[in-house]
Amino acid sequence: MLIVIAGALTLTGCRQPAESIGELGGSEVRNSPDCLPDITLVDQHGRNVSLASLKGKPVLFNFIYTKCPGPCLLLTSQMKQIANRLGPKLGTEVRIVSITVDPEHDHPEQLRAYASAQGADVNGWLFLTGTPRQIDDVMARFKLFRQREADGTVDHFLVFCLVDANGRALVQYLGQDAQPERVASDVERAAARKPMTAGDGAS
Repeated sequence: MLIVIAGALTLTGCRQPAESIGELGGSEVRNSPDCLPDITLVDQHGRNVSLASLKGKPVLFNFIYTKCPGPCLLLTSQMKQIANRLGPKLGTEVRIVSITVDPEHDHPEQLRAYASAQGADVNGWLFLTGTPRQIDDVMARFKLFRQREADGTVDHFLVFCLVDANGRALVQYLGQDAQPERVASDVERAAARKPMTAGDGAS
């Protein structure tokens, strides 16, 4: 059953924003929060990964959890199609990051099993977990949040978020409407841009 609440469509365990943000204007990009902060999470293989260390290449994010009743599987399937379209550019020119919204239960072993089951444990695609506070901090940078329901599901937004090589948000896509070919094309265009250096734009 779909229920419209405060401009968002609420699904079982997940949310969809009412509309896509689309491409952000120049000033909005410059003033957006750093979406690749110095926060160290843990990947599906138990390795520490600082989000700041991912700068230098564009990153496509989504937010899932391994016990999601269904929508996250669709989101991961779409991401896999994007990964397939990116081909050898994934890992060398761009990265994909899936962050759990259920860090209380999703540890590296759960994320590794999920990635393997979905055929998504490939080079350049990280599945990350951390403390609940770290996850909430990262999500807040995308103006997203999570909420645990009484039945144990985790309510969250079904989106893909493209971040440029400097950690600034470029585009946000609705999960249900995202077209893998379009998203992959946008990621490739982002990869073709040179990241800004400290001297760029200085007066």
